[in-house]
Amino acid sequence: MSEGLLERTRESEARLGIVDCDIHPMLRSEKALLPYLSARWREELETCGLRTRNPFVASYAVPKATPALSRRDSWPPSGGPPGSDLDFMRAQHLDLYGIETGILQVLIPSGKDQRNPGFGAALSAALNDWQVAEWTEPEPRLKASVIIPAEDAEASVAEIERCAGRRDFASIFISARTAEPLGRKRYWPIFAAAVRHNLPLGIHTGGSNGIAKTPAGWPSYYFEDHMADAFAMQPLLASLALEGVFEAFPELRVVMIEGGFGWAPALGWRLDQHWARMRKEVPHVKQPPSRYIRRQVWFATQPVEEPAERRDLRTLIDWIGWDRMVFASDYPHWDMDDPRLAFKVALDERETRAVFRDNARTAYGLA
Repeated sequence: MSEGLLERTRESEARLGIVDCDIHPMLRSEKALLPYLSARWREELETCGLRTRNPFVASYAVPKATPALSRRDSWPPSGGPPGSDLDFMRAQHLDLYGIETGILQVLIPSGKDQRNPGFGAALSAALNDWQVAEWTEPEPRLKASVIIPAEDAEASVAEIERCAGRRDFASIFISARTAEPLGRKRYWPIFAAAVRHNLPLGIHTGGSNGIAKTPAGWPSYYFEDHMADAFAMQPLLASLALEGVFEAFPELRVVMIEGGFGWAPALGWRLDQHWARMRKEVPHVKQPPSRYIRRQVWFATQPVEEPAERRDLRTLIDWIGWDRMVFASDYPHWDMDDPRLAFKVALDERETRAVFRDNARTAYGLA
């Protein structure tokens, strides 16, 4: 690929108006949530703090790559952690790259992962109100994701009902590491609510369910921990297909975020081969699993795969489908993808529009 072709791709991206499906806003501190909590739950937060199912209470399981997982230049001059200053986010990200729409993904704290289920529900609601008050109301380019206490389906549906229908919310957020495989029927009321309100389910890598991140146990290094993000996504997607979620909810839209995508074609092939031999065990799965995935699932680009042979990236996306890829930056994290540099191969105008804007408009139901 010539530098001229690559430069034209970048110029096209800059003119386009990008939909970024993975922007991480951050609280300046836990105290920022106090105005959005009732007196009971303010006392819970101040007295007990956040208590997740993860056994590592005071720290991450392994030392992370950089403070707050973020770029060194992403600390706002006003103080506070990366992602906590809207004006700085505008200047450093939204305006710089011409972001038309940015989908917020709140990672920490998580309502789903709290040991106290009542506090998890209250925390989810507080985070949703915080997103609206601090981000989407002052900045119309930003759209929130409905945070839910996903292990409590009844409370999750109630929170979806409370938030749905408002222009501020574009999706439902759930982290990948749930207490049980996500296709289990305990989670189905969430899927029904998502379909009822025409909101996609954004499944973001991460979460803490008290179980080691890899099937072989806790990793020794951040290197292993970071690589393991993709491991949780594959059985999760298989669960949705094989438990019959996609068959039961053919209008459900799912966006897989920050778990890579290079594994997706091989997973589909393997599932189809096993389905051909073992389909009597899953008579509720009427079609080859890869067909459901191809119909109802989108994959966020970050982290973009970088094969040694650049042309192999095109082959990989050909297998997945150019209409199934949505751009994600992962701002402000250290491994974020600059939209001008994310792809090491040149995209034509049709591919650029699809990946950087149009596919996300379809997945998220954006006007």
